Amino acid sequence: MTHACPTDKLCPLCGGDNACAIANGQAAESCWCWNAGTFDAALAALPQAERGQRCICALCALPAHTDHKETQ
Repeated sequence: MTHACPTDKLCPLCGGDNACAIANGQAAESCWCWNAGTFDAALAALPQAERGQRCICALCALPAHTDHKETQ
């Protein structure tokens, strides 16, 4: 997995803390997303220009949460 060195600590989907290890000055491998599996539906909700540039939070990465947001 490659990361673009994000500095934004807010999830672009909900505005909450995304808990990004890189943005917090930690090693990328220590981030929650490295072991979270895939969350393609949540990433697809981002505008194309923000994919790979902004980090979502763990809650928005959950399939049930993403499905719920899309139906609202």
